[in-house]
Amino acid sequence: MSAVTDRLPTFPWDKLEPYKATAAAHPDGIVDLSVGTPVDPVPELIRRALVAAADSPGYPTVWGTAALRDALTGWVGRRLGARGVAHTNVLPVVGSKELVAWLPTQLGLGAGDQVAYPRLAYPTYEVGARLAGAEPVVYDDPVADLDPTRLKLLWLNSPSNPTGRVLAKDELTRIVAWAREHGVLVFSDECYLELGWEAEPVSVLHPDVCGGTYEGIVAVHSLSKRSNLAGYRAAFVAGDAAVLGDLLLIRKHGGMMTPAPVQAATAAALGDDAHVAEQRERYADRRAALRTALEAHGFRIEHSEASLYLWATRDEPCWETVAHLAELGILVAPGDFYGAAGGRFVRVAFTATDERVMAAVKRLGG
Repeated sequence: MSAVTDRLPTFPWDKLEPYKATAAAHPDGIVDLSVGTPVDPVPELIRRALVAAADSPGYPTVWGTAALRDALTGWVGRRLGARGVAHTNVLPVVGSKELVAWLPTQLGLGAGDQVAYPRLAYPTYEVGARLAGAEPVVYDDPVADLDPTRLKLLWLNSPSNPTGRVLAKDELTRIVAWAREHGVLVFSDECYLELGWEAEPVSVLHPDVCGGTYEGIVAVHSLSKRSNLAGYRAAFVAGDAAVLGDLLLIRKHGGMMTPAPVQAATAAALGDDAHVAEQRERYADRRAALRTALEAHGFRIEHSEASLYLWATRDEPCWETVAHLAELGILVAPGDFYGAAGGRFVRVAFTATDERVMAAVKRLGG
C-alpha cells in the first residue's frame, strides 16, 4: 500500500480545515463556496424514477440497460450534435471522478507513458496518472507544448475547472487533428458543458470538431451539476467504440456497475431538459450576485465564462485571500489546489443556497 500512496500528492482539501474553522466561527455561520457541491433538491421526476426502480434484487450490468443506452445516445445526439451514435459508443460510469482517477490504469498505462492535462486543472488528472505509475505532464497549448513520443493520454477540459475557460471550436479541431496525427488518445472532460454563460461550449463529438468520426476521442459527462445528482454518482463516457469496448470488458472484470436504480434515474434525467433550464436560472442569479459583490470588493474575475465557479484574484498570494475571506465567514478554494499557476487566484463556487449567497454578498459589502 505504501508504494501506491507514496506516488500521490497530499490531499489538498485537508489544508483548508483551519480556514474552515475560522469561517465557521462567524456569528451568522459559514458560507461555504469552496467545494461546489449541489445544494438544490433532486428534481421530482428523477426521484420518482429512482424509487420506481428500487426493487432491483439482481446485479445490474456494467453496460447498463438498453433504456439507459437509448437515453445516453439520444442525449449525445440532441445536446452535443453528435451523429450516428450507437450503443457501442456509450458507457455509463460510477461518477466521473472514478473514471478520471482509474482511466490510465484501465488503459494499461504505466512507467514510461505520459498523461497530459492543463496546467490549471482538476487534481484528479494527476492522481490518475500517478496511480498507474505513468508520468503526469502539464500544458498550456498541447500542440505547441507536448512531445507526442511517449504521450498516451491527453486530457482536455472545456469548460475548465477551475477557471471556467471554454475552448473554441477551432481550438478543439486543431488539437483533435494533432492528437490523431500522432496516435494520442483524447479524453475530453465536458462535465460543465451545459453551464455556459458568456460562451457556448462545444463537444469534441461535434462533427465540426471530429469530422464525423469518433476515432481516438472520448467525451466525459456527468449529471452531478446539471441535475443535482452528485450523490447518485451518475456519469458516462461517449466516443470511440473500440476504446469503450475495451473499457467495458475491463470494467466487467472489475465489477464497476452503476446501481440499477441510478441507471433508471439517469435515463429519466437525460430525457428531460426543463429541470436543467430551471437549475441554470438559479445558478445564473447566484453567479451574477457574487460576481458583482466580488468585483465591488476589489476582486478581478478572469475567464469564468462557463462552469459553476468564478476564478477571482486580488493580485496577492491565494492563501492570503483565503484567510481574508475566512475572516468574513466565507470559505473558498485556493487556486494552487489546481496547479502552481493558480497561486494568486481563488475559486469561488456559486452552488450555495440563495440565502447563503446573499449572506456572502452582504459580507462583501454588497
